[in-house]
Amino acid sequence: MMKTVTVYTDGACSGNPGPGGWGAILMYGELRKELSGGEAHTTNNRMELLGVITALEALKEPCVVELYSDSKYVIDGLGKGWAKGWRAKGWIKSDKKPALNPDLWGRLLELYDYHTVNLHWVKGHAENPYNNRCDELAVMESKKTR
Repeated sequence: MMKTVTVYTDGACSGNPGPGGWGAILMYGELRKELSGGEAHTTNNRMELLGVITALEALKEPCVVELYSDSKYVIDGLGKGWAKGWRAKGWIKSDKKPALNPDLWGRLLELYDYHTVNLHWVKGHAENPYNNRCDELAVMESKKTR
């Protein structure tokens, strides 16, 4: 039986592009782990993707993942099958324009297929303490890279 892990992620960017950061919280039973990182020149969407990727990469075995994110880009890209469609068409979107961040989407899709991921969109900067903590981590990291 697979373990069920709850994951919250968020990304932040000061300017777009600009210095950015991401934060993630992984919870399993009583265990809780916080992860964060950043880049000096990036975009908000890249940081949103890296938060999810890094959290999923931290899991040592296939898990059921309850993934919470305030990023419609991430949630819809996975949940509506957009990213799989872009990959199938050589990273071209339905409007014939190139999909952005194919390097990160490719990594995320591999992890998404490895784990059993249930997607949950949460409103950003609202009453969710885990989402707010991820935002704090992401902003802190973006400030480090300035």
